[in-house]
Amino acid sequence: MQFSEINWFKYAAPQRFYSLAGRIVPWMSVLAVLLAVAGLALGLLIAPTDAQQGDAYRIIFIHVPAAWMSMVVYLAMAFWAAVGLIFNARLSAMLASALAPSGALMTFVALWTGAFWGRPTWGAWWVWDARLTSELVLLFLYIGFMSLHAAIDDPRRADRAAALLALVGAVNVPIIYFSVKWWNTLHQGASVTFTQGSTMAAPMLAGMLVMALAFWAYCIAISLARLRVVILEREQHAQWVQAELGNA
Repeated sequence: MQFSEINWFKYAAPQRFYSLAGRIVPWMSVLAVLLAVAGLALGLLIAPTDAQQGDAYRIIFIHVPAAWMSMVVYLAMAFWAAVGLIFNARLSAMLASALAPSGALMTFVALWTGAFWGRPTWGAWWVWDARLTSELVLLFLYIGFMSLHAAIDDPRRADRAAALLALVGAVNVPIIYFSVKWWNTLHQGASVTFTQGSTMAAPMLAGMLVMALAFWAYCIAISLARLRVVILEREQHAQWVQAELGNA
């Protein structure tokens, strides 16, 4: 069977996607661990010391991938929330709910590691810089999405209300990305761009990209594992869920 001949729409049913996610999670978990080990080895042992920042720069191997994923996960969450809102698709809304904690974690890690990087670089743990402030707003948006969803008893009404918040908050993502270009900020500009390539040494770039892939794999694994729990909670009265829980 060719890839184009696979009927992907059959996985729109929670029962079928539950089984598919169960097969994907172990592979992505192992991949995340292997990539993280390789990325940390490149970043901490092979990459050279920075001429200006010394070894303090090595926090980028955690900070930058976490910051990237904080924005990517939010866009993915907003996309699936919109699909669920427009097409009344249960699985899409569940996926948006499952992505939110992963995105919040990535945002928190980005802010936390950024503070540790900022202390030796700027002499302060925190400044009200445009990028830092917009990243903090992103964390509040994640928390608001999860809080709003939890505050409404009816799951379908909660999905719709949280989806609207996610869509409104999506405007903050380009603000984060372009903040260093739009305003005069302390935060340094991007070292890697699609148009100009990279200004980093090859081992540094390799370590950061491998860690970014590790964070991708982790977010996929943990979000799908959480989605399986959400499916069981939302479909608890379905016969197949009763059978699944009975076999557990």
